[in-house]
Amino acid sequence: MKRVAVLVSGGGSNLQALIDAINAGRIKAQIVLVISNKLGVYALERASRNGIPSVIIPTKDRLMEEYSRQILERLQREQIDLICLAGFTRILSPEVAEAFPNRILNIHPSLLPAFGGKGMYGLRVHQAVLESGAKFTGATVHLVTANTDQGPIVCQDVLRINDEDTPETLAQRVLEIEHRIYPQALKILAEQSLEIKGFRTWSQEFYK
Repeated sequence: MKRVAVLVSGGGSNLQALIDAINAGRIKAQIVLVISNKLGVYALERASRNGIPSVIIPTKDRLMEEYSRQILERLQREQIDLICLAGFTRILSPEVAEAFPNRILNIHPSLLPAFGGKGMYGLRVHQAVLESGAKFTGATVHLVTANTDQGPIVCQDVLRINDEDTPETLAQRVLEIEHRIYPQALKILAEQSLEIKGFRTWSQEFYK
């Protein structure tokens, strides 16, 4: 049974999607730790309701390297196998990705490699998508590497943009995709069924 840590910064709806999939027996893994960089976020309440230990490691004004080192020490202390970034707004240092190669997942609200990178999160992504004139968008789960939003893609799904969409309505529609594909991606990693060659990945789970 893989030991999973989920890093959060907000409401934690993707955390809940992972919890629900595990409780339903669809993923052979256990979330044993939730880490938040913010006080009072609802994700911590979700963890508490499901009996999952949580810890708050506030960002404050610390350098990325110092903050990442504290996160890494906690992950190693808890003997974590897999990490899921679920709306975690802090960029971690390459040291973390190097310590957990191909074992960290992140969810992004666009079809990467489009509309990713530093500063692209939340409604900023959907605003940029609409301003670009794109006709389709979606969500992507990828492996975390030293380069932000540039790791191999594990799962991805798409939706058509409506003429009347706003950043807010698009965010809600994309979130439904996120809740569907993030558990699928964790299942793939937990079952060690992912094959990686460069930036390309394969898994039979894609076709189920």
